[in-house]
Amino acid sequence: MDLTGREIVLGVTGGIAAYKSADLVSRLRHLGARVSVIMTKNATEFVAPLTFQTLSANQVTVDTFQAPEYWNVEHVALAKRAEVFVIAPATANILAKMAHGIADDMLSTTVLATAAPILAAPAMNTGMWNAEATQENIRILRRRGVRFVGPDSGILACGDTGAGRMSEPAEIVEAIEKILNPRRDLEGLKVLVTAGATRERLDPVRFLTNDSSGKMGFALAEAARDRGAEVTVVKGSTTAPVPEKIHIIPVESTEDLLRCMEKEATEQDIVIQAAAPADYRPETVSGIKIKKKKGEEMILRLVETPDVARRVGELKRPGQTLVGFAAETDHLEEHAQAKLAKKNLDLIVANDVTRPGAGFGTDTNIATLITKDGMEEQPLQTKRELADRILDKILAVRAAARD
Repeated sequence: MDLTGREIVLGVTGGIAAYKSADLVSRLRHLGARVSVIMTKNATEFVAPLTFQTLSANQVTVDTFQAPEYWNVEHVALAKRAEVFVIAPATANILAKMAHGIADDMLSTTVLATAAPILAAPAMNTGMWNAEATQENIRILRRRGVRFVGPDSGILACGDTGAGRMSEPAEIVEAIEKILNPRRDLEGLKVLVTAGATRERLDPVRFLTNDSSGKMGFALAEAARDRGAEVTVVKGSTTAPVPEKIHIIPVESTEDLLRCMEKEATEQDIVIQAAAPADYRPETVSGIKIKKKKGEEMILRLVETPDVARRVGELKRPGQTLVGFAAETDHLEEHAQAKLAKKNLDLIVANDVTRPGAGFGTDTNIATLITKDGMEEQPLQTKRELADRILDKILAVRAAARD
């Protein structure tokens, strides 16, 4: 990892995690980066500006109206200087200001003025992190291209346990490096990713579905996009934020998904089927809402839905790489290896959805990458981290197929 000469502006806000930011500055400096630090007034209550001044070898900026080292409008100068603008810790307060364009101190003024990529490392109480206001602000910022690292889960300074702990400096450095030195090893390739759950209608207001949020599929789509691929996402029902700058094709039922994949999949170099299509649908669909009948049971007859992955495997063309997912609750490897062969896959990502930190709706995952040549265990990590590991494995499979 080399950041020699790269210009990084670090915003430090008022949270107990500010002490970690001193380590962050030290790590960036050791990698050769030039770091300029902006502190909020509250941040100086946790760590003295002199600490950051010593570690960064630069004057620390706190007051919007303090005399700058050289004649320039300081917030404009720092905004222009940044190749990446990092905020660590990023409190709920600064995220709210960023989301709504409030510029009432040096940090919020400068981040509003910058055109550089912005990376936020949130740190706050679990209740504040989970609050709808905070989550809405994050959704707004993500839509504008702000990137996030963390927060991690664990015991917080307030004594609560849950999400809200700032990511470790090493993880933040890795996220910075990916922004400044992005890999482009998927340029020229077309990648299709399926994401989310399908819905099988019972009547106009009810349906059968599952817990898939789309997070894993979207993480794969974002990682492939950032590595230079032309990405298409076939999206069922999802609760995760939809990625930007990606072609989205919405579907509802498993039959819809099948028709879409028959049309789109053969044009792709890589097909990653991370969606969770329903295995069964109601035999009949009512055109009107089914009413409760007092004292009577309702018997629901289900029939199998099409096997989309198997059909995509039948249509596989030379040079194409097919990837599937196996979300299991028992006999993980046995079931996954059977699917690998049955559906003509090159790689299958298997995970036990009963394990803590894995499965539907979480920001993390635990997986085993299985090919016909062997298995590779992946430990607990964020879904975005796992997405990059999966893409690395896909490229290795494609390279082996060419040899």
